[in-house]
Amino acid sequence: MLADVVRGLDGLRGADVLELGTGSGAIAVAAAKAGAGSVTVVDVSRRALATAWLNARLNGVRVRPRHGDLFAPVCNQCFDIVVSNPPYLPSQSIPERGAERAWEGGEDGRAILERICADVASHLRPGGIVLLVHSSVNGVSRTLEELEQAGLRADVVARERGPTGPLLSARRPDLEEEEIYVVRGRLA
Repeated sequence: MLADVVRGLDGLRGADVLELGTGSGAIAVAAAKAGAGSVTVVDVSRRALATAWLNARLNGVRVRPRHGDLFAPVCNQCFDIVVSNPPYLPSQSIPERGAERAWEGGEDGRAILERICADVASHLRPGGIVLLVHSSVNGVSRTLEELEQAGLRADVVARERGPTGPLLSARRPDLEEEEIYVVRGRLA
């Protein structure tokens, strides 16, 4: 869903794109193939960065991998577009190692999401946008408010309802369905 939104963006051609928590690099590859001028990928996992780089190479595009936590590796840079599918599952803690870092989002599932909302405006050029994947278990209205408080105009640009996956079902057996959103914030 996020890749579809990215590919359909006005202004993607020639844009500088940052993907936070790249994982496999699928969104970065989609942005690069759709004409982004440059794509930088950040992840705390060196394996994820290697995977993203390899996937880009296999798809005939380039990404610039940067190892580190969220905006730290690009602390003095601004981008036209920032994208992320941050970890959002409620968990007792955020692990420092292992695959669980890709989905464990802290007590209410918002630990990483809130950090992105708080810092993204300082990494966007005027008119720049952030796109965030978001789950109905995390309170989308709260994210919209946090982006607005950070100086962005925020809205939901895509949504899809479906059954909960195995990880969420194990933590929230009371839920049968989950709605996934793509939230957009635009800097004036």
